[in-house]
Amino acid sequence: MKYLYTLALATALFSCKNEAPTTTIDTTPRYVWEAYKDSLVIAKTQALENSRMHLKLVNAKGLDKNDIWKDLNGEINTLSRKRISEISPLILEQDIPTIQKHAKNGDFSYEELTLFYLNRIARFESDNDLALNGVISLNKEAVQEARALDNKDKSTIDEYSVYGMPILLKDNIGAAGMITTAGSVALANNNAGDAFITKRLKEENAIILGKANLSEWAYFLCTGCPVGYSAVGGQTINPYGRLQFESGGSSSGSGVSVAANYAVAAIGSETSGSILSPSSQNNLVGLKPTIGLLSRSGIVPISSHLDTPGPMTKNVVDNAILLQALTGKDAADSYSYTSSDDYVSAVKNGSLEGKYLGVIKGYLQDSTYAAAINKLKETKATLVEVDMERVNMPGFLSILNIDMKNDLPAYYDAEVAPSVKNRNIEELITFNNQDSLTRIPYGQQLFKGIVADSTTAVELKAIKENLMEVTQAYFQDALSKHPEADGQLDAILSINNYDAGYAAAAHYPALTIPMGFTAQGEPKGITIITPFKQEEVIYNIAVGVESTLKARTLPEGYQE
Repeated sequence: MKYLYTLALATALFSCKNEAPTTTIDTTPRYVWEAYKDSLVIAKTQALENSRMHLKLVNAKGLDKNDIWKDLNGEINTLSRKRISEISPLILEQDIPTIQKHAKNGDFSYEELTLFYLNRIARFESDNDLALNGVISLNKEAVQEARALDNKDKSTIDEYSVYGMPILLKDNIGAAGMITTAGSVALANNNAGDAFITKRLKEENAIILGKANLSEWAYFLCTGCPVGYSAVGGQTINPYGRLQFESGGSSSGSGVSVAANYAVAAIGSETSGSILSPSSQNNLVGLKPTIGLLSRSGIVPISSHLDTPGPMTKNVVDNAILLQALTGKDAADSYSYTSSDDYVSAVKNGSLEGKYLGVIKGYLQDSTYAAAINKLKETKATLVEVDMERVNMPGFLSILNIDMKNDLPAYYDAEVAPSVKNRNIEELITFNNQDSLTRIPYGQQLFKGIVADSTTAVELKAIKENLMEVTQAYFQDALSKHPEADGQLDAILSINNYDAGYAAAAHYPALTIPMGFTAQGEPKGITIITPFKQEEVIYNIAVGVESTLKARTLPEGYQE
């Protein structure tokens, strides 16, 4: 009996020794956001010269920002503050090839890279003196996905790839397992699947870090209202001048988040200026591609004729890397086309030598633009002053009105579960009116304009054709007739989103690059515009412009 007791005790002890130790995960929030009354902040904005900065709200009604990262608190805590300090210089402001080299050398893992950005988001967004309202939601699976990539063979990873790179998506772009709101309470339960471009990023092993705030309905809801406001995410804030400068829009959260290094990069979308504006306002590189180069499937639309997604990055090489990853022919998008262009090689081989660039005479009164042009004159490019008389664009608003009237219900039918109601503009207007203070604090004049627009299909087709002809002529007249350039300039150099409407109607690509700052400290971008399908030319020029101007800087307060 004594023998059996001893044997049983030994067996029990042996079994205990071989059990895997249990790990207790500390889910106590490292970062806690505290709600505050924003009335004093709002009052200060009323004195600003820009009426669109006269805010009614900073934080969306009912918003608890702790909910953004609550499911990730345990994982956020696994990266110590000491480790964050160690890897911070290896990540902040670094381009993708540099980050990939560090990951390949074992300086940090992709899991640590993801945790670094999650910590950064929670840290700044919980601080009411630094918060940007840049992020609406985070991917609960992001850390696990990064960990899985760490377990794969990394010896053959291309340094010019998005493998393991945490990317934010504007919250009108679908991502499976995450809600896609377009900033509207009406889509609070829209659990749409992956957009085509999201699938492309996942196929290239990028990490979808989360969703970025935006101007609600891509800024096609209200008139004269603050850019960057949504009823879901609140007022997006420009880190270069908190509550002084506009964030740009409608890809506002994408812009401020990349500017503050919340992610390696972000994807925005543009109908007319919605990538170029927030990129230039936030000291970033942003590309509005040729319409059709990137799929629009799975993206909440305004206009199937004008919409396009595009990359928003801290530098030119990252922009090209993102564009390369996003491209692909989509049978579900009638504008989609196949491209064999190599955008990364265009950057690697980039040079201003032999390039002929058009300088818009009327913009030279802008001191930031003039200073940038003077620097570019010292390069091997040839700069030619051109007169570009503004042209009228009759019917442009009707393109947006009628396309959204038709394209939004089509999006609902293709992507949104039947249980999600309010599936057309009329129903959305009624829904918003039921709680106007929460849902539409700045009104919904543009939605009402959509309903009121009676443009016929025949008339709309004629408007689109006419505006494409007029706007292409606007650029071609400036690009051509230059004997010193064998008759044709390579590109036009514009400012910010000043010519975004023309580029949109012409279907021309445009890329903005940090150009410098105004005397008040507001960022500005120099914008390269070419005829369609010339993104390689744009990147070839852009890398030289970037290295000449060297205007990209981290905003004050976000350097650590």
